[in-house]
Amino acid sequence: MRLQLALNVSDIDEAVEFYGRLFGVEPHKRRPGYANFEVTEPPLKLVLFEQAEVGDRLNHLGVEVGAPAEVAAAVDRLAAAGLATRQEEATECCHAVQDKVWVTDPDGASWEVYAILDDDPDGLGTGPACSTGATGGARTTIPVAAGGAERTCCT
Repeated sequence: MRLQLALNVSDIDEAVEFYGRLFGVEPHKRRPGYANFEVTEPPLKLVLFEQAEVGDRLNHLGVEVGAPAEVAAAVDRLAAAGLATRQEEATECCHAVQDKVWVTDPDGASWEVYAILDDDPDGLGTGPACSTGATGGARTTIPVAAGGAERTCCT
């Protein structure tokens, strides 16, 4: 399990250079307007979306788990805790196929618990070399609870 931090950035190339230097790792996946880093220490999935026009730099937060059964367990736990959830199964998001459940905190921050089912559904591979010649996916809006800010995810 590792935490995920998804940020909206104004310049993807500058952000990739900065975060690569900050954490000492190359991006795990690169697409036009998108990058993600799998940081070992601290255990973090850092996701960057190029969205210069957005004022809110926090896109969403998450917890990556190892298997769909852990997502199902999170659904049960969150529902038992009285939290409103929204589930997605085998959805394509962030250039991967995932099972996930969403909740929104009292201030509108979106959290997801997710498991990756296929990390490369477009067949472009992972790693920095993917950005060369790769075609970008479309951005979709992540529905959130009433009062929450919309979030964007790449498909």
